[in-house]
Amino acid sequence: MRVVAVTNLSLDGVMQAPGQPDEDRRGGFARGGWAAPYAAMAQLGGSMTDNGGLLFGRRTYEQFAEVWPKRKDNPYTEVLNRKRKYVASRSLTEPLPWENSTLLAGDAARTVAALKAEPGQDLVILGSGVLIQSLVRDNLVDEFVLLIHPLVLGSGRRLFADGGAFAALRLLESKATANGVVIARYQPAEAAAGTNS
Repeated sequence: MRVVAVTNLSLDGVMQAPGQPDEDRRGGFARGGWAAPYAAMAQLGGSMTDNGGLLFGRRTYEQFAEVWPKRKDNPYTEVLNRKRKYVASRSLTEPLPWENSTLLAGDAARTVAALKAEPGQDLVILGSGVLIQSLVRDNLVDEFVLLIHPLVLGSGRRLFADGGAFAALRLLESKATANGVVIARYQPAEAAAGTNS
């Protein structure tokens, strides 16, 4: 199966706290909730539902598990609850609190590589910047779906941080929403060289 990273980004590459003001204040970040007015995730269509499961890092999983099961008035709640959820963590223990959740204990790259070797539909990573960065180092992300917002935040945790691994990407598809968010699909260039996508 493939691993597809789906994330909100500002123009300067920040992915920290897109959904809510108090989502993630690490480093004194005070601009949480910046992506919410754009509602770009709703533009993804099947990307949220037509996959084999979701892959999370610990922090994002805990945030989602705290919020989503309680949202009864949202069409994504049932989808997220039903989906198989895999959680890469060295500190969590089972049983995990959110239904259909499976712990990938230990080294994230090793456990995700083993999961990727199994047949099945794509695994989608939502948020989980630290997890994405660790998987990029080991060439385990097969595709990036970046929702690039028309904002420069000036600070915050970035998807591709200074000192990270080199990655050449090839654009597969892009479209712009009516409010200026560019949704771009990229594939690592090495993988793209062997496909006709």
